[in-house]
Amino acid sequence: MRSWVRFAAGGLVVLLLAALAARWLANDYLFFAAFVVLQFVVLATAWNILGGYGGYVNFGTGAFVATGAYAAVALQKLADLPLPLLVLAGTAAGAVLGSALGLLTLRLRGIYFAIATLAITIILETVVLNWDYVGGARGITLDRPHEDPFFGTYNRMLVVLMAGMAVVAVGIARWVGVSAFGRALSAIRDSEDAAEACGVPTLRRKVQAATLSGAMMGAAGAPLPLYLSFVDHTAAFGLNYAVSAMAMPMIGGTGHWIGPVIGAVLLGTAQQAVTVTISSEVNVLITGLLLIGFVVAAPRGILGWLGR
Repeated sequence: MRSWVRFAAGGLVVLLLAALAARWLANDYLFFAAFVVLQFVVLATAWNILGGYGGYVNFGTGAFVATGAYAAVALQKLADLPLPLLVLAGTAAGAVLGSALGLLTLRLRGIYFAIATLAITIILETVVLNWDYVGGARGITLDRPHEDPFFGTYNRMLVVLMAGMAVVAVGIARWVGVSAFGRALSAIRDSEDAAEACGVPTLRRKVQAATLSGAMMGAAGAPLPLYLSFVDHTAAFGLNYAVSAMAMPMIGGTGHWIGPVIGAVLLGTAQQAVTVTISSEVNVLITGLLLIGFVVAAPRGILGWLGR
């Protein structure tokens, strides 16, 4: 109980610092970088639930981000709903996709499951390219407020919202790590046959993990088109999402809820620094080099290296 109280206090401190920064800091690029890093925290944490605890490598992160983003776009265009409902819609859409992914593909294992998640991303991108209502291949520009009564600009408010989502996502991952649900996923990762023999309902737990992971990724994608005021298939289905979501838990360590947070902060900050100093085109290269380096030098990530 005390550890949860400390975690809640830490989460409140993070939200307070984000709100104060949004209120008083003047550098707008810092808020864009913060938005990206916080979104990475949510995505890495979500990926770790199925990929880290469950051992199922998901290359379809871009599909879930795009599902949340385009769900928000479609509803905003249809009824101009308030932001909380758009985020809930993105969360629900991601959960539905995660559940469908689980039911259709989680009987596969290893590389076959990874290829299936990549195929789903390609299929959904093809659907979006031919869906004129959400802009198709041209993309779509969104009308949204430019100002916020408290934080000054709408984008700064979205950064605070993403900070809250990151705190909630990490809290969920922390609960998974100490719950019977998380122990079942760990048993599946270590030996699915042995877990099945011990009475673990493996398919049900995998589908639940895929649904939870998908919901969190969809939630992370929902504010994206509102922050950018524009979205197209290139931004929503970007390769960087798939590579980074897998790399961040591996860099930080997949055996603990804090590992993806460490990896997300490290990788997200490095990518934004490279974008400012060199070019945004080398972001995936930086991710790949960091991933290779950690796989060779610290295959269990930073937490595993420190524990050793």
